[in-house]
Amino acid sequence: MDDVDLAAVGALLGNPSRAAMLDALMTGRALTATELARAAGVSPATASEHLARLRGGGLVEAVAQGRHRYHRLASPEVGAALESLSHIAPPKAVTTLRQSSRARSLAEARTCYDHLAGHSGVALHDGLLRRGWLVPEPGGYGVGELGVEGLLGWGVDVGSARASRRPFARPCLDWTERREHLAGALAAAITRALVDGPQPWFVRRADDHRGLRVTDLGAARLADLGWQPLERSA
Repeated sequence: MDDVDLAAVGALLGNPSRAAMLDALMTGRALTATELARAAGVSPATASEHLARLRGGGLVEAVAQGRHRYHRLASPEVGAALESLSHIAPPKAVTTLRQSSRARSLAEARTCYDHLAGHSGVALHDGLLRRGWLVPEPGGYGVGELGVEGLLGWGVDVGSARASRRPFARPCLDWTERREHLAGALAAAITRALVDGPQPWFVRRADDHRGLRVTDLGAARLADLGWQPLERSA
């Protein structure tokens, strides 16, 4: 790896405040500097300094909307890299009830940048395969005619996902389940439909927290796919 500067990225990630900001942006949503300062527990001025470094390192980008300026991860590849690092990073010590509750919510359902992860994400992946909506193929998955029709019923436009420049559908090892959930353009389209659509299966716990809560509709639909909540899991 002599041709890439891993140390530069490591230096950016090595600061706890910057790491907290990046974790908040793993919700897949764009956040203001004030929101990111709150997530990291630092002053707005300090947050601005950290964000400048993250932008300079290519991990974060800023977007203007009216008078407001928002920050988001620079690309899906950054999100995938951060999720991959979770597999080798040691777990944080859980010392409070709030930390325990947060950890359990992340294990049940969360966003992995712009796709579903956790226990529910793995159940969704497995259920789509069992139904034959996802079809294994070299390098990832395809979607057959039955899958196109079924996903359309969920509000997912498979054609638009196929037209994306991103990989269409691939497995992604889940760091809490140690099994695969679905990633790629199709997974992002499914997540938009199931989280932000008119009949959500999941709702966000907070703008800067990537944990998701399963709705009653989502629990019923996921149960059809073979899911059981963690509380009932063996």
